[in-house]
Amino acid sequence: MTVSNIIEVEEPHLGDCNMKKEATEFLGFVPQKDIVYNELLPYKDKLDEESNEFLAQIKGNLGRAVQLREIWPGVLFWTRKLSTYMRLYGRKFSKEDHVHFVKLLYELVTIPKLEISMMQCFARLLITLLKKKELLSREDLELPWRPLYELQDRILYSKTEHLGLNWFPSSVEAVLKALIKNCRPYFPESATQEMLEEWRPLMCPFDVTMQKAMGYFELFLPTTLPPELHDKGFKLWFDELISLWVSVQNLPSWEVNLVSLFARLANDNIGYIDWDPYIPKIFTRILRSLNLPVGSSQMLVSRYLTNAYDISHVVIWISALLGGPSKQTQTQLSGLFNSIASFFHPSNHGRWLMKLMKLVQRLPASVVKRLHRERYRTPTWLTPVPESHLLSEQDITDFVESMKQPVLLAMFSKTGSLDAAQALQNLALLRPDLVIPPVLEKTYPAMETLTEPHQLTATLSCMIGVARSLVAGGQRFPEGPTHMLPLLMRALPGVDPNDFSKCMITFQFLATFVTLVPLVDCSAAVQTRNDLTQVEKVLCSASAEFEDFVLQFIDRCFALIDTSTLEQTREEMETEKMTHLESLVELGLSSTFSTILTQCSMEIFQVALEKVFNFATTNIFETHVAGRMVANMCRAATKCHPAEALKLFLPHCCNAIFQISAYEEELNEEELDKELMWNLQLLSEVTRVDGDQLLLYRSQLVQILQLTLHLKCKQGYNLACKLLYHILRSMSLIYPREYCSMSGGVQQHTDTYLPIKDWGRPGDLLNLGIQWHVPSTEEKEFVFYLLDLLLKPELRHLQKHTQGEQDISRSATGYSNIPISTFPFINIKPEIMIQLCETNVYTGVDYDLSRENYREDICKVIRPLLHHTLEHSEDDIKSLFSIIKIINDLLHFKGSHKHEFDSHWKSFSLIKKSMENKLHGSKQHIRALLIDRVMLQHELRNLTKDGCCYRSVHQDLINDLLRLSTSRYSQVRSKAQNVLFTALGTYSLCCRDVIPAVLEYLDPDRTDVTQQQFKGALYCLFGNHSGICLANLQYWDCIALTWPAILRSGMSPSMSLEESSVVRLFDDLADKIHRQYETIGIDFSIPESCVEVALKMMKSSNPEPTPCAASEQEELEGRKRQEQKNKDSVQKYEKLVVDLLDSLYDRNLPWKFEQIAIGFLSLMLRDDHPLPSSAVLFFVESLNHDSLLVRNGAISAVSGILKQLKRPHKKVAVNPYDISELKTSSLLAGDRPDNQWLRYDSSRLPRSQQDWNECCFIEKTHWGYSTWPRKLLLYAPLEEQPKQGKTREEMNESEQIIYDHFSDQQFIDQFIQYLSLEDRKGKDKFSPRRFCLFKGIFRNFDDAFLPLLKPHMERLVADSHESTQRCVAEIISGLIRGSKHWSYSKVEKLWALLCPLLRKALSNITIETYADWGTCIATACESRDPRKLHWLFEMLMESPVTGEGGSFVDACRLYVLQGGLAQQEWRVPELLHRLLQYLEPKLTQVYKNVRERIGSVLTYIFMIDVNLPHTQPTTSPRIAEFTERVLARLKPLTEGEEEIQNHVVEENTEGDQDERTQAIKLLKTVLKWLMTSAGRSFSSVVPEQLRLLPLLFKIAPVENDDSYDEMKRDAKTCLSLMSQGLLYSEQIPQVLSALEEISRSSSWHARYTVLTFLQIMVFYNLFTFLSDTKAVSDVRALVLSLLEDEQLEVREMAATTLSGFLQCNFLCIDEPMQAHFEALSKTRLPKRKRRELGSVVDTIPSAGNDHTDIYYLVRRHAGVLGLSACILSSPYDVPTWMPQILMDLSAHLNDTQPIEMSVKKTLSDFRRTHHDNWQEHKQKFTDDQLLVLTDLLVSPCYYA
Repeated sequence: MTVSNIIEVEEPHLGDCNMKKEATEFLGFVPQKDIVYNELLPYKDKLDEESNEFLAQIKGNLGRAVQLREIWPGVLFWTRKLSTYMRLYGRKFSKEDHVHFVKLLYELVTIPKLEISMMQCFARLLITLLKKKELLSREDLELPWRPLYELQDRILYSKTEHLGLNWFPSSVEAVLKALIKNCRPYFPESATQEMLEEWRPLMCPFDVTMQKAMGYFELFLPTTLPPELHDKGFKLWFDELISLWVSVQNLPSWEVNLVSLFARLANDNIGYIDWDPYIPKIFTRILRSLNLPVGSSQMLVSRYLTNAYDISHVVIWISALLGGPSKQTQTQLSGLFNSIASFFHPSNHGRWLMKLMKLVQRLPASVVKRLHRERYRTPTWLTPVPESHLLSEQDITDFVESMKQPVLLAMFSKTGSLDAAQALQNLALLRPDLVIPPVLEKTYPAMETLTEPHQLTATLSCMIGVARSLVAGGQRFPEGPTHMLPLLMRALPGVDPNDFSKCMITFQFLATFVTLVPLVDCSAAVQTRNDLTQVEKVLCSASAEFEDFVLQFIDRCFALIDTSTLEQTREEMETEKMTHLESLVELGLSSTFSTILTQCSMEIFQVALEKVFNFATTNIFETHVAGRMVANMCRAATKCHPAEALKLFLPHCCNAIFQISAYEEELNEEELDKELMWNLQLLSEVTRVDGDQLLLYRSQLVQILQLTLHLKCKQGYNLACKLLYHILRSMSLIYPREYCSMSGGVQQHTDTYLPIKDWGRPGDLLNLGIQWHVPSTEEKEFVFYLLDLLLKPELRHLQKHTQGEQDISRSATGYSNIPISTFPFINIKPEIMIQLCETNVYTGVDYDLSRENYREDICKVIRPLLHHTLEHSEDDIKSLFSIIKIINDLLHFKGSHKHEFDSHWKSFSLIKKSMENKLHGSKQHIRALLIDRVMLQHELRNLTKDGCCYRSVHQDLINDLLRLSTSRYSQVRSKAQNVLFTALGTYSLCCRDVIPAVLEYLDPDRTDVTQQQFKGALYCLFGNHSGICLANLQYWDCIALTWPAILRSGMSPSMSLEESSVVRLFDDLADKIHRQYETIGIDFSIPESCVEVALKMMKSSNPEPTPCAASEQEELEGRKRQEQKNKDSVQKYEKLVVDLLDSLYDRNLPWKFEQIAIGFLSLMLRDDHPLPSSAVLFFVESLNHDSLLVRNGAISAVSGILKQLKRPHKKVAVNPYDISELKTSSLLAGDRPDNQWLRYDSSRLPRSQQDWNECCFIEKTHWGYSTWPRKLLLYAPLEEQPKQGKTREEMNESEQIIYDHFSDQQFIDQFIQYLSLEDRKGKDKFSPRRFCLFKGIFRNFDDAFLPLLKPHMERLVADSHESTQRCVAEIISGLIRGSKHWSYSKVEKLWALLCPLLRKALSNITIETYADWGTCIATACESRDPRKLHWLFEMLMESPVTGEGGSFVDACRLYVLQGGLAQQEWRVPELLHRLLQYLEPKLTQVYKNVRERIGSVLTYIFMIDVNLPHTQPTTSPRIAEFTERVLARLKPLTEGEEEIQNHVVEENTEGDQDERTQAIKLLKTVLKWLMTSAGRSFSSVVPEQLRLLPLLFKIAPVENDDSYDEMKRDAKTCLSLMSQGLLYSEQIPQVLSALEEISRSSSWHARYTVLTFLQIMVFYNLFTFLSDTKAVSDVRALVLSLLEDEQLEVREMAATTLSGFLQCNFLCIDEPMQAHFEALSKTRLPKRKRRELGSVVDTIPSAGNDHTDIYYLVRRHAGVLGLSACILSSPYDVPTWMPQILMDLSAHLNDTQPIEMSVKKTLSDFRRTHHDNWQEHKQKFTDDQLLVLTDLLVSPCYYA
């Protein structure tokens, strides 16, 4: 050891680096990030060597596999090994290797033709490698983005998936997203620019491509570039996208993607972007997105519900905006929570509640995460937050203050208190002093009440969340720990046998708090030490109560146990199981008890032990429920301090058992003595302690085992077996001895050490001081002694029984109940079949090969026994169960079971989550949790054994299992199948063995198969829900065997379709195969780029790759093999298709199997290999099959086949600017001169061959709207395309088959007849499948079949039946789309045929078919250049609304036309203008259906008139001009004052009606237009709508009454929708001035409606309003003026509106406002002159009175209403100003009517809302005020 090393060791804090250094020297590299828990295992010294060897193997073999081009199994196997390596050791490899692995996997993932399931395997591993992005910086690694984009595009926007040529797994989308997300930080700096150039051209807002573009931006745009590269990063797109977001008003679906992108941007670049100008807009949109209900009658636009923002993005965005110099975000956030606080109150409930709870739960977590990143995280290469924008202490306090109220309200919400508890946990980390006291205030009373258990469970679960912050105290909240003992003591009554949920939450609460605190009595320290703070003194004296607490808790538990004893009644019924609830209580009880004892000091423990021992030994319990609980408590006690406890328990139990069993006959009883049973049970539990303590009592234990293992009574020998099991386990396994929260156990206080200081302290990872139990030699010897003594004789018994010599004794079957294989140090000597290097993980056990191998012995006995049992007594089910269990253990048991491990891991994660400290960073857990995690690491190593050591033993056992899985009894079958599936999952390569064996049972030639065996075999193929499904393994070899076998089994003699269970099984099996099938690859080539990376990896050292790189010879061999493999897979594919066809052509196949076969066959279609022509023939013939299902399957399949046969069309790249001869490269979207040539222009249509050839057709609608792509791909001219009109000789075989059938008159007749049949009446729709079929036929064969189809089409069009019309619509749309590449002459002929047909069809249209024709035309026009379809458009434009054929036909024609034009979006401005011109005079339609249709058409006409940034004004029709013209025609209505009545009779009478009637008709249509456009356009046209507002206000009714006519209802709907609209800040003044004008209107309906409109509008644009002070004062003035309206209803509505504004903090109750109301309310009423006796008080003063009276009354009423509004605005609390206002109001109780009513109503509302928490609210009033109040609220006048 060198000097420097010695010096280092002396410096304690350097010890850690020293360890690292040594490790590095041994490993030869600095590990990236290994799992720290491995350092704490008892055998840690062996790990480095092991991991190095393993890593070298992985590097070598993986590299070789790639080099030899063996993707399967080589590459797949070794990548799986790499992920196992990472599970065991973390990222324990050098940075160089890390980069190599990432690059290699990136290459593998992006192999173009890779099978998808393999791609997913590689992708998942790559995600794990890239997950911790701090480990690799941008300097270390750069990944290209394009291959990922191509992969994503190929899979997500697959062109062939919908045709059934590709089957992707459902998880693929999520995997790809995660992959891109993790690769994103490493995209090169030029990526952003390239991406923008790639996807900007897609940004056409009317097209689906917009969604695609935004989706890609959200996924791919890198936002983590360092500040110096920001110019190449977000600055290129930020302004453009944010201005787009700000200007979109109607929540299109892609807005969600933008929000996600902005949230990520803000979070990655805190402090580098100025968000201030956008903050009010951001918050307004967030508030709108919560979809809260506002106002009285509200309609929601459905789009707002479906496209609402994702809360997780919102939360990230908000938390990233906090802090910084301006503090604006915090103000708005407080505003947000103030405005929605009342929604959190438990009395409110609705579908919006889940969203609010999510917001409350996630936001604190997100802020904690950010704070951790700023203050505690070790700095990485990622950009740090600049000084100016760090969160200050003040920021945090403000944040917690703003969240506090909603969270405290949410505690008692209807959805449960979990969300609130998580929020509190995080808030308490930030500011315990603000959050915990109010929670305590709610908790103490809740513990006292008996009547509201819900309150108790809610408060306790919140207390559990804040436990650590409370106990730790800290500078902010030093008095925290003092609450600890009172809480514990008061929680004890919760251990209540009558209330299950209360009991469980109390257990959880106690366990949580006790885990954090050592229970030591330090009260003496107050006298002995004088350096204690005040709080410490209090704590010390309080700690004297701990002993009391423990004893009281034990008493409570005893009471609980006494009540839950199995009653006599249940004993007779022989229900041995506990109920579910009891088992949960048992679990809670035992874990809480053991936690409490673990944390006790020795003194308290002794007392507790005494108590438990006395309780257990003085009573005798039944062994099912109470017995288990008591025994568990005793076990907990012995586990804590084994030496002390065993001294008491063991001798006592042993003596009792010896005494009772002294009487010989007692042992042979069927029913054992209760006392004997109880002592045995107790003994079997207390032996679960450290093995070395048990050795002291070995002789007694052996004696007892020999006595009891051969008891007659089943329960008796089961308990004895349990005892043996526990003894063996505790002697032979490795486990930690204690889980105390302090290392070294709980100590007493001394002068230097005070246990109080350790309250709530996290465990220290570097010196955890785990005490391990590792089996000593003595223990091992004892185990072997026991086995020889007890196991050997039993095995001999069983052997003899098998040979038929002696009857099997009772004990032997019982004996087989113990999982004998609890000995991890017994090895099976390997007999290897396949060479794929097994990973042996050292688990702390040295195998001793000199001893006998017990597993083999057991195996040798069990197999003959099994065969014997099956031959002679197959009905002995219980023995068979035991045998299955033994086989399971022989195969899988190595000290722990997988499912136990999984549930252990799950519970660990739950506890970790409920107690973690996310703020101070990683691994700050309490010690018990850390020890648990180390134990889990040990178990994980135990379980890690990949199944390629597949030896003959395993093969035999698996065959036995298979035999049991097909046995006669269903219970035996299902048990055995479960074990079999586990085995198949472990030994992955044995499936190849098992499949043929299973399929033998399905073989139709075998006659000896029983039906049970047949079903068993089917279940074996079916698999269980989690494991593998043998029928569908992703290998050609397997499918090629199983699928044909499943079909052939239909002819098996043991298959009966009468048996419903068999039929269902086949259905499920076929269904599962269809669901799980993924296209299997047939091309397994590995590209060169991949091999290069692999070779680089092979050259790296540390550790040197073990098998070194392959020689050239081997590489050639590998290439040959790979080519051979590709050929083989193609052959297997074709053979499988042929096999399936063979079984289909078999006459004896039942129809059910025929369907299954066709289903399988359709799965065989793929896009990289044509279907064999025999299958093509089959599918084409099936188009005319009798069965509808088969026909539908065939239609889909033939569409796919036609896609396979499609000839590729050549494309050439064009520079788009050359076509227009204009050069504008500015960033403008919309109608520009350089995309002018794209648009439809009737003067320049291609009407001749020459024009057609010269015209540049651009099929896709979005090209050219935004920016042009760099290279625009267009189809090459006709001469360069594949030849049209091929003769039959030029076709290949498959094409000839299709050609022959479709040229056959009879075939076509039959086919069309089937297509025009009705399927399900009234349910049928236009079928995209059939459309694809026809499109394919006309695309591939031009017009070859038109002559045959033409007569059919003519006949079908004339027939007005629904199904015939649908059939011809499908043909026509397929024909138009299929004619894309036809020559001009053919197209011209086509339209000559189609135009008359369509005219005829449109005149025959009916209510059932109009939707189909609309779909037909829309489908035909989709993605087609309008100039190609000019015949169609011109035909549709011929006078759509003629009135011929009645209003209905008019509406339908418009619908069809709209379908075509909507698909063309912005490219047909001329047609839109023509249509609008045509429609304008016809807007006064009488018929409702035509009006609605016109409204919808107008929406589409004006859709293109959008107000988006960087967009040219449109050349399509504009709304502003249209509105002008409409207003001119509505003049007669706007000028008059009288009420507008809908007195138009629905008849189009000839003759000119007066202007007014015409105007009303026009208005109805305009209303329809306003309604439909509300949800569909991108931006609302506010200025234009404002001019129509006065009219709408005039008409809209006030009451909610459906009896109103259509016009009034529509007006009301329009107003509701408009008021919800999102306003730009510049539009607010316009709206307000319009409203103000209307509020001066003479109609009180209008004035009333202004208020309802205002409520909704302000709430939905809250922060935009608040950011404009003038607007706020205008709104206030408007409401206050309406409060003094002469109409009573308007006044009351104004009061409601005012209280709403006050409640959402839009206005605040300030001095001037209060003074104003008080002054108003004091208005003197003039005295009445005289009053007739006995007359009722006049509510409405009669005409005789002066007008002045009413003026005074109104003012006085206004004041009173104002005061009531103030009171009603805070329904759940009592602010300081409230008492005084209540007093003011009470003075008016005896005023004249309306006033008196208002006051009474207010008081009763106040009483209703404040009744719940009246005790709290009382404190706010003085005594005098309280007197008056009680008097008011309960006085006789209250009931008057």
